[in-house]
Amino acid sequence: MSDRLLVASRKGLFRFRFSGGEWRAGAPAFPGEPVSALLADPRDGRLYAALRLGHFGVKLHRSEDGGETWTELAAPALPAGTGGATDLPGIDMIWTLVPGGADAKGVLWCGTLPGALFRSGDGGETWSLVESLWNMPERANWSGGGYDHPGIHTILVDPRDAARLTVAVSTGGIWKSTDAGASWRLAGRGLRAEYVPPALANDPASQDVHRLASCRAAPDIVWCQHHNGIFLSIDGAETFAEIAPVAPSAFGFAVAAHPADPATAWFVPAVKDECRIPVDGRLVVNRTSDGGRSFQALRTGLPGGASYDLIYRHALDVDGTGARIAMGSTTGNLWVGMDGGERWTLVSAHLPPIAQVAFG
Repeated sequence: MSDRLLVASRKGLFRFRFSGGEWRAGAPAFPGEPVSALLADPRDGRLYAALRLGHFGVKLHRSEDGGETWTELAAPALPAGTGGATDLPGIDMIWTLVPGGADAKGVLWCGTLPGALFRSGDGGETWSLVESLWNMPERANWSGGGYDHPGIHTILVDPRDAARLTVAVSTGGIWKSTDAGASWRLAGRGLRAEYVPPALANDPASQDVHRLASCRAAPDIVWCQHHNGIFLSIDGAETFAEIAPVAPSAFGFAVAAHPADPATAWFVPAVKDECRIPVDGRLVVNRTSDGGRSFQALRTGLPGGASYDLIYRHALDVDGTGARIAMGSTTGNLWVGMDGGERWTLVSAHLPPIAQVAFG
């Protein structure tokens, strides 16, 4: 099981290690600065941290020594005049960083707000906009979900073939490439949107996909936490079937897939739209172990009531064994769940709002 846990928050990057039967905090990196995304690259052990500094733009840093020291890198940027749209800002936030395949040394992918996909072939030293996706005609109809502009928050790299990519946009649906991003097509048929005119409800490009997660041992199994439901694909996100009913709610942002068992996944339900708090003030983690036919509400060690914790898209993670689950909330609470979430331990109740957690 992983004994290192990284936490990206509004006020810095925090590192925890499991030692002596408990999680111990190390010195934070970037104290006081908003960290929007992090990556612990399993190929070479490098760490990456993205900062969202508002007026000062986005920054990207890399560590070669487990987070003890950091080197600033060039951050992804939109080329001058890209798209010709006068209302587009520059890169407001790096939303996700993921490694290329095991054999694609140095390749990194980055999804941003507004919705752009970038590729680096040299470990983040330089970045290039994936213009093939940026120039898709359908991008003109992408829209913001919780933000004013659409964003790319999920990038799945098929472990069997690093040229096969799946990207999710909020709001703009699911896009797939089989040639390392040279060309793209819409996927995600079977998804359903409640928030658009009826004629667009099943339009793949109108779907507000909150998060995708795939099983590493069976990559064609893809779980989707959608704005208005939970969906499952068994053909690599080409098509989806809706899973219902789900108690206490099918709304949420985060989903984590078991790395070895394609029938197991975790979700964190909430009240949607204006509220965005746990249902009835009780924080639970929903787990399915039978491919979505049933769900178990895991709550041992979690607040029994009066909880207002929201779990963002990247703030739920499972380690490489599927035994440990980490979860961080918008109110700065950090938990680790053992035995697949059967019992939870509060690691810290005093962190800033948490954007991402990651084992590694």
